[in-house]
Amino acid sequence: MGRDRRHSPGPTGPGRVAHWVPTLLVLALVAAAFASYRLDLGPRYLPWLALDPQSEPAAIAPPAGVALPEWSEPASVSEVVPPARRGTVDPAAVAAAMAPGLRDEDLGRHVVAAVGDLNGDGPVWSYGEGAVIPASTTKLLTGAAALEALGPDTRFTTRVVTGATPRDVVLVGGGDPYLASRPLTPEESLAAYPERTDVVTLARRVAASVDPGQRVRVRYDDGLFTGPSNNPRWRADYVPDDIVSPITALWVDRGASPTGFGYSDDPSATAAETFAAALRDAGVRVVGAPAPTTAPAGATEIASVTSAPVADIVEHVLEVSDNETAEVLARHVGIAVSGEGSFEGGAAAVLATLRGLGVDTGSDVIHDGSGLSRLNRVSAGTLLQVVQAAAAPANPALRAVLTGLPVAGFTGSLAFRFDTGSPEGPGHVRAKTGTLSRVHSLAGVTTDRDGNAMAFVVAVDRARDEDKLDAQQAVDRLAGDLAACRCSAG
Repeated sequence: MGRDRRHSPGPTGPGRVAHWVPTLLVLALVAAAFASYRLDLGPRYLPWLALDPQSEPAAIAPPAGVALPEWSEPASVSEVVPPARRGTVDPAAVAAAMAPGLRDEDLGRHVVAAVGDLNGDGPVWSYGEGAVIPASTTKLLTGAAALEALGPDTRFTTRVVTGATPRDVVLVGGGDPYLASRPLTPEESLAAYPERTDVVTLARRVAASVDPGQRVRVRYDDGLFTGPSNNPRWRADYVPDDIVSPITALWVDRGASPTGFGYSDDPSATAAETFAAALRDAGVRVVGAPAPTTAPAGATEIASVTSAPVADIVEHVLEVSDNETAEVLARHVGIAVSGEGSFEGGAAAVLATLRGLGVDTGSDVIHDGSGLSRLNRVSAGTLLQVVQAAAAPANPALRAVLTGLPVAGFTGSLAFRFDTGSPEGPGHVRAKTGTLSRVHSLAGVTTDRDGNAMAFVVAVDRARDEDKLDAQQAVDRLAGDLAACRCSAG
């Protein structure tokens, strides 16, 4: 009879560890790759897929034999961007261009699509019925609502105020999604976007106003946001498994754990501890550990730092599909519209703001700002109208929705896509991606071969798991087919 392997001592010592380390590393990389693909998390878990804007301005090389001119300072946008063509989109031409790609079985059993004039107010051609799970295209709704409700120039302020006793200082979270744990180096500052501020700078400003030798206690107030920090409409493993951070009004490094791996279980406490350490480094005598509190009414401000403007934040959220920051923006919209900075308040305020812009949200339902919830349902018409609203001359505040869209084959979450299908796709299609298991979508803008600007949406939410890469490429090819067609009726 064979030995019971459960009681076998097996090899021990360094050799055994060395045997397991490569296996564990491979498993970790595979898990990270899966999460990155499934949830649009490439730049976070697979940093080698994130483009360096200084050294890699494009993800694809020019065709062989093409000589590129030397770089020169570009003219202003008004000088180089021609006005959109006035010819309307021809629905018959769109249908002919899309028909072959829509027959691709890799798309699964539920496909919706819509195309309209960029300067229109709805689709002129549509395909399929019913709302879809929007995944990260939800960020288009969140971004547009944030720009409208908050204003593109609004900045979020992190403050330190006086506390309940003379020696208390209170760190008050203002919902700055990119508040950092340290200042950027000069080299990092060159490539960082949007701009960042940090708790070290804040601590130094506080230290400059504290009497030498004075002892202080650090307290922190993250009460700007309300409700749970883990969305009950997300999968139960998203926060515990570090797919997404708990959402709070006070964090550093988007809620990252101080260990450098995953997210903090309590981002507000971690931010306060980081701030307290920075105070000590600045020469302040800090006693005890940081503790939560509510800042006293009428407290005197000691120092503050401010975030990048909302327009820059929205651009970055859309380009790299930043889930945590999208959730922060949605809560700010909730506060601005109804005074409720919760998941529910933010989602309701986003839809209300879009309706105020003239977007027909119909029976759409959203439960978050990022699109991680599989219970979200949004129609192709809604997504199309949000893109059109962002392009409307009457809505200049929404322009960051368009400028933040990734460029096919070049930037953000589209940098390593569009390597198959029509060669007209790369560089011409700009779209927000949406990816969850069995869900693949694009919503954005393109021009046809005659230069006619179009808004478009292509989305599937019942692709087979085994066809996920093929389904994604099929969606990309449909967008490329639009760029390659002659779809203008004018």
